[in-house]
Amino acid sequence: MQIRELKIPDSYEITPKQFGDDRGVFLEWYRFDRLEQAIGHPLRLEQANTSVSKRGVVRGIHFADIPPSQAKYVTATHGAVLDFVIDIRVGSPTFGQWDSVLLDDVDRRAIYIAEGLGHCFIALTDDATVSYLVTSTFNAEREHGIDPLDPGVGLEFPIDEAHLVLSPKDTDAPSLAEAAEAGVLPTWDAARAFYRSLNEGR
Repeated sequence: MQIRELKIPDSYEITPKQFGDDRGVFLEWYRFDRLEQAIGHPLRLEQANTSVSKRGVVRGIHFADIPPSQAKYVTATHGAVLDFVIDIRVGSPTFGQWDSVLLDDVDRRAIYIAEGLGHCFIALTDDATVSYLVTSTFNAEREHGIDPLDPGVGLEFPIDEAHLVLSPKDTDAPSLAEAAEAGVLPTWDAARAFYRSLNEGR
């Protein structure tokens, strides 16, 4: 398993080693100890989610209040998605920037997204199946969104915008600038303090 930090601090691409033979393929898509070495603390997993999307579906940009927010470990078990991590932490040196990882059933990569970061993906195939391990249960009152088509973020989707499928919840979400103005975004300082508390085992 190879773990590589993305250009957004506190997000990582995980590439598993696959073992194939005439029966099929075996791999470890999550190793708590290897991830702990990379991020500095173990994940306390509280929920697992699966979504199935047709080609062109965009889900996100989603995030939750910090603390505790919700760290995510995401992989595609069928089909392919382009997964985005967006730095929405006010005061971060990479605020407003993003990085992406192709998650598919060929290379079988995963992405780790720390608490306080924005998350979004677009399905590149029909029946794209995405599984998430997350560190806190869903709490609607603490969940927020940013419009994934916000030009101020500038996510680059490999499918023409006319063929994108988005929920009203996501298209009605504020822009990054509007969310910052409303004071709903996490801050870099609050995120760093929360990560330190996890690393210290509190």
